[in-house]
Amino acid sequence: MFDILPHLVNGLTLGLLFALIALGFMLIVGLMEQINLAHGSLFALGAYVAMQLTGPRPPLPAELAKLWLALPLGWRYAATLVIAPVIVSLVGILIEFCMRRTYGKDPLYGLLLTFGAAMVIEELIRLVWGTRDYVLQVPSAVNGGFLFGDLIWSTYRFYAAGIAAGIIGLVWLLIEKTSFGATVKAGAHDSEIVRALGINLSRLRLLVFVFGTMLAAIAGIIVAPIWGIRPHMGVDAVIPAFLVIVLGGVGSFWGAVVAGLLVGLCVGLAGAYASEWSLLSMYILLVAVVTFRARGLWGKKSVLEV
Repeated sequence: MFDILPHLVNGLTLGLLFALIALGFMLIVGLMEQINLAHGSLFALGAYVAMQLTGPRPPLPAELAKLWLALPLGWRYAATLVIAPVIVSLVGILIEFCMRRTYGKDPLYGLLLTFGAAMVIEELIRLVWGTRDYVLQVPSAVNGGFLFGDLIWSTYRFYAAGIAAGIIGLVWLLIEKTSFGATVKAGAHDSEIVRALGINLSRLRLLVFVFGTMLAAIAGIIVAPIWGIRPHMGVDAVIPAFLVIVLGGVGSFWGAVVAGLLVGLCVGLAGAYASEWSLLSMYILLVAVVTFRARGLWGKKSVLEV
């Protein structure tokens, strides 16, 4: 039993990170009924911007850069967790403005537009940072490992799991306990009624898209020290995110969280005992669930189901 414990912990950590990546994706799909294929690229962009800000050559004027670098790494990292998502959200605003012409039309238009945006962002990343791998510096307090039992545990993985769980909890509070969350849920249910009530639907869509973009960027920063930073890391994120929201049920908050944990456990345990089945295991899980429950674990029943 004790032998399997590290793999269970790694699987749960991975699952929380998958759930965090999927939440921003799910909010955009739920309100706009658009699949944002650029979500993974925004996730990668968050990691690159954070790496640039915490690295030895921040993109600042010389005097300001000197003051910035004089700060301890822990302070720079904490500030980067806020600054980098804000910077990436500007790209999200640009994408949302482009998407406005696709609202109310065939969803394929939005799909193609976000696919194009993903390609543009990925190529810009290659142009600016090249194709080499990077490492995101993290404070020494969350680096290294600690001894528990007879095993050495990664401090950063516990930190990443804790941050992911905390952000998931804050997102739940925002959606369930605030008027903004109530408006978003109403918009996901029937956007025309929201418009009829005098709520600016365009502004609501923009806010949700920016919020989803910032969640993607934060996830990228947290995951970067585990996965490494490379141009195609967005693809590695968007596929599990899409799988998680389908598995959990489109629009279901807790469905996405539980599905993320299940996918993380599948990938983590398969990676430990049959590494060649690691990625395949999550697709097998999806096929198994969708075969018996097409709307996902917590998805709403379709009018087409009998």
